[in-house]
Amino acid sequence: MRTSRLVAAVATAALAVGIAGCSTPTAESDAPAVGANPASADAFPVTIEHVYGETTIASKPERIATVAWSNHEVPLALGVVPVGMSKAAWGDDDNDGVLPWVEEKLEELGAETPVLFDETDGIDFEAVADTAPDVILASYSGLTKEEYETLSKIAPVVAYPDIAWGTSVEDMITLNSTAIGLADEGAALIDELHAETEKALTAHSALEGKKLLFSYLDPADLSQVGYYTAADTRPGFLHGIGLPFPKVVEDTIGNPEFYLMASAEQAQLFDDVDVFVTYGDESSVAALQADPLLSKIPAIAAGRIAVLGDATPLAASANPSPLSIPWGIDEYFAVLEAPLLKK
Repeated sequence: MRTSRLVAAVATAALAVGIAGCSTPTAESDAPAVGANPASADAFPVTIEHVYGETTIASKPERIATVAWSNHEVPLALGVVPVGMSKAAWGDDDNDGVLPWVEEKLEELGAETPVLFDETDGIDFEAVADTAPDVILASYSGLTKEEYETLSKIAPVVAYPDIAWGTSVEDMITLNSTAIGLADEGAALIDELHAETEKALTAHSALEGKKLLFSYLDPADLSQVGYYTAADTRPGFLHGIGLPFPKVVEDTIGNPEFYLMASAEQAQLFDDVDVFVTYGDESSVAALQADPLLSKIPAIAAGRIAVLGDATPLAASANPSPLSIPWGIDEYFAVLEAPLLKK
């Protein structure tokens, strides 16, 4: 894990932070508001290193905004409700702009849905500014330098560490939790997620040692195979829990691009893949097996294809996040394992 070189904390005293609800207020009036930041003021100032330099948060942020995919899940997992967050545009099963695991957490906290930033056409800077944030979390994102500079005029911004859309869930938690003064709680959250993931993997032991390829296979055009590289968090997450990369993915280590295409005429590139993981529906399987080129790939010929659905919550959870892991990791691993159990 790269967190040791990602975060530089400069504080006036040692980090002394408490999880919401762990301390007993001396009077009812001392109780923090629902979803308020329980961090100690002594945790600040703190400085975060990222791709565009350094960001210093001088004092404890009370109003936390987040942009891009899943950054809001870090404060929420730690009991802190942001004033604004990105609107879910993919995987939202009830079209309310909030993924189900986030809805469940807000309900658990007894909190209203924060302001939702519609990022369909890019970051809505005006909407972000209207929430008057003290800090903007974007450690998992693809912020351009221009976007970072524009957001920085609103509040201090935590950008991604080095590769756009390549921040691991561990690093996202570490960066975002440190920025809001809850570094110790963030570390504990990482340990909890590791334990849940390990438990789920043990329950689906057929996955152990197998090489899975995250791909996009369009039944309407099978002349190319799209696949996600080592820079992407989907294969990166599985690799992080001990599953090996297929060679075609291993060969992309160090390449900042998260998605590549290969001609179907290069089908031999995928000979060592144990399971193809793709989106769409089950009709895709028959189309792939009928294709004269792709059907030569051993995993496809054998029907070892895990289909996540099209824009479903389960498909969205394949991009791991602090709340989606406990919400659906067991079901996710079951879908990945199922093709390996076929007789």
